[in-house]
Amino acid sequence: MHVAVCVKQVPDPSGVGRLDPATHCLVREGVEVVMDPGDEYGVEAALQVAEATGGDVTVVSMGPAKALEAVRKALAMGAARAVFISDDRLRGSDALTTARVLAAAIARTEADLVIAGTESTDGYTGTVPVAIAELLDRPALTFAKHLEVGDGTVRIHRQTEVGHDVVEGPLPAVVTVTGGINEPRYPSLKGIMAARGKPVEQPTLEELGIDPSTVGLAGAAQRVVAVEPAAQRAAGQVVVDDGTAAARLVAFLDDLKVI
Repeated sequence: MHVAVCVKQVPDPSGVGRLDPATHCLVREGVEVVMDPGDEYGVEAALQVAEATGGDVTVVSMGPAKALEAVRKALAMGAARAVFISDDRLRGSDALTTARVLAAAIARTEADLVIAGTESTDGYTGTVPVAIAELLDRPALTFAKHLEVGDGTVRIHRQTEVGHDVVEGPLPAVVTVTGGINEPRYPSLKGIMAARGKPVEQPTLEELGIDPSTVGLAGAAQRVVAVEPAAQRAAGQVVVDDGTAAARLVAFLDDLKVI
């Protein structure tokens, strides 16, 4: 089975993100960048499916030139090849544009299954994978904490607030995975060395059939128009038990409509 997995390079989530004051885009230059932690689970899930079915994995990514580092990490983990779209004209693209570019790249791979994280840690829209599914006319199975593939179908345990739902759909399909699905492997030294020789296709927007005038900030249908500091948390109330504390707490909770 041929599996495609989406990966993204993001500013290190453990650091403090900064926005460009002019464009309100996330500053990616001069900061520590890593493969999105959620995507590591996606790569591991893709590798496990490929290993179980005798298939292989293609990494698909879009980003600035430096983002090739994240692609190389996925190759070092065990993926066979990659498709990497990097073009300065894509800077500032919104979620829909990102999905269009990735979907066009994935279509070239003819993958039986597409796996992605649930959302990126720098955008948090959570819409790109399902938009890819719509653009490719494939079913989307989301928030998988368990994944099985066989007999032309994919079955997941979809994580919910109270447990999980069992969801099944036909292949080809798109699946998003949560952090509870597996424990990502570390790239071995052998894998890191081998990654240097694995093929990385870098198609242009024109080769993907994407109109350059529809990408980037100019083509974005959504944009950040203003940024304000988060409101400071107000001081709490201290209730001293002078015999009326219980009644005051009940009244407070009643005002909040909690009880």
